[in-house]
Amino acid sequence: MSRIALITGATSGIGKATAEAFANSEINLILCGRRQEVLGELKTYFSSKVKVITLTFDVRNKESVFLAIASLPEEWKNIDILVNNAGNAHGFSPIQDGDVDDWDAMIDGNVQGLLYVSKAVIPQMVERQTGHIVNLSSVAGKQTYANGAVYCASKAAVEALSEGMRYDLTAHGIKITNIAPGAVETDFSLVRFKGDAERAKKVYEGFEPIQPEDVADAILYSINTPARVTIADIVLYAKAQAAPTVIYRK
Repeated sequence: MSRIALITGATSGIGKATAEAFANSEINLILCGRRQEVLGELKTYFSSKVKVITLTFDVRNKESVFLAIASLPEEWKNIDILVNNAGNAHGFSPIQDGDVDDWDAMIDGNVQGLLYVSKAVIPQMVERQTGHIVNLSSVAGKQTYANGAVYCASKAAVEALSEGMRYDLTAHGIKITNIAPGAVETDFSLVRFKGDAERAKKVYEGFEPIQPEDVADAILYSINTPARVTIADIVLYAKAQAAPTVIYRK
């Protein structure tokens, strides 16, 4: 069987674009997400190119993560590439006005979820002494900004986990790549602003934001380098973006 990639948060945005890029490169897909109907549609779409299997779970639910990944058929258990893409941003307010439920959603999804999925996948990579883990952090994990303290903290944790994984797993032949996108036009802002479409739209006005396909290209590049090369960290900004919160709009 060709290489097998497991992608979390595969039903939209960067995850879906990465699945497309991988399928075009003949990498078989384990697509994971919460929306079973969408996963079914993606399976039908990608099955004309590669072998596809879907797993429905929320990365925040430890039991669901381990049960789902353990349920993979034997021929799918040797995962070559893990893309930890699932994550979220909830709310945009000063720390003193923050909603604790929003904090829990971000910490549980962006940090705990990444850990749960990684824990379920890493042992077989260690046993085989090969594998590649790609973690999606954010430029927010490199530079904190006002009204985003907890989100930035969760993505800074992803940065630290990527570095820590590299220390622990390089000796086992496992590559670790951290991808930190800037302003990507996805449902990110719509979720952050609780479905306020007008407010979310304004985030991307006046400049050309990164598209999910651009991030997928970076992921594809990182997993296709020669065996002797590890791409440790990639930062992607929109051309008009100089820093997480510095965007030159027309």
